[in-house]
Amino acid sequence: MNVILYLLPVALGLGLLGLFAFLWALKSGQYSDVEGAALRVLSDDDIEK
Repeated sequence: MNVILYLLPVALGLGLLGLFAFLWALKSGQYSDVEGAALRVLSDDDIEK
């Protein structure tokens, strides 16, 4: 039963840390260009002729 007293705050803390990291990524524009990554895969810029 004492383990729950340690694991519950740790789990909540890690969950909040993940949530804040996700919100920071949204705010900093990490997900703003969803089409660019899909089109970048198809480009052959690195192939020399």
